[in-house]
Amino acid sequence: MPVAPPFPRLPSLNALRAFEAAARLGGFAQAAQELQVTPGAISAQVKLLEDDLGAPLFERSARGVRLTSLGARALPGFIAAFDGMSEAMRHLRQEATPGRVHIATLPALAQLWLAPRLPGLRAALPDMEISITALETPPNLKRVPFDLCLFYANHNGATPLCDDHILPVCTPELAHHLHHPRDLATATCLTDATWAGDWEIWAERALPDHAFTPRGPVFSLYALAVQEALAGAGVLIARRALVAPHLDSGALVAPFATSAPAPAPIAAWSLPGSISSPTAIALDRALRRSAAEPTKST
Repeated sequence: MPVAPPFPRLPSLNALRAFEAAARLGGFAQAAQELQVTPGAISAQVKLLEDDLGAPLFERSARGVRLTSLGARALPGFIAAFDGMSEAMRHLRQEATPGRVHIATLPALAQLWLAPRLPGLRAALPDMEISITALETPPNLKRVPFDLCLFYANHNGATPLCDDHILPVCTPELAHHLHHPRDLATATCLTDATWAGDWEIWAERALPDHAFTPRGPVFSLYALAVQEALAGAGVLIARRALVAPHLDSGALVAPFATSAPAPAPIAAWSLPGSISSPTAIALDRALRRSAAEPTKST
C-alpha cells in the first residue's frame, strides 16, 4: 500500500499579509486601515499564524502590540516578498490593460480640481481609461494598485503641479458687509474638517495682532462647504485652486486682499523606482499641462 503522509502546507496568504502589514506599520489598527479590514480581523489572522508556528510574533499589552525578536527577524524577508509580489502584479496589470490608469486622490481634488479637467484629459488621451478613487490620505503604492497619486504634498518624490493659496470667499451679497478681516468675528465662518487649520494660517497674515476663532459649521466634505458658500450660508476659508471657477464667474468673491500660501502644492507622484507604464506617463504629462489651464464653472 502506498504511503501518503500529510503534506506540509503554507500558512494562509491573508495571515501572512496581516502579519507583514501590522509589523511594518507598527500596529493592528494601522494594518487594518491599509488592508481595508477591521483591527479584529488583523488580530485573528495574526493569531492563526502564531498558532500555526507555535510561537508568538507580537507582544500584546494595553498600549498596543510590539514585535517579538522572532517577528522582528522575520519582517525584512516578508517586506521583500510582498514588495516583489506587488511589483509583479503591477507589471501584470500593465500588460493586461495597458490603456488603464488608476488615480488615487483627495475627495476635494477629485470633485473640484480633477473632475472639471477630465473632459480635456479624455480628449487629449482618447484611448485611455481613467479610474479615480477618492482617499483621505495617500496610499502606500507598494501595496495598492494605483498608478498615480494626486494630493497636496511637498515630499521629495512628489512633483508639484500648481501652488495654491488660502483665502476667505463668499457671495457678493455677503461681501458687501465685510470691510475688514476683523468683521469676520461676527460672521458665519464655514470650515472643512480636513483643513480646519486654514483659518489660523490665513489669520496669521490678515490679523497678526488679533486672536481670531472662526464661528460656524464644520463640514467633512469640502464640496459641500463650497455649495454652502455658494448658497450664501457664510464665509468659507477656501483653497483658491478648488474654487477658481466660481471666483472667475463671480459667483464667489474674495472680500479681502490678503491670502496665504497653502502648506503644500497640488502634486502628483508614482511609485519611486518602478517602471511606469507609457499610459501613466502620458497622463502625468497631460495633468501638468492641464494644471496651467483655467477650468470652467459647472
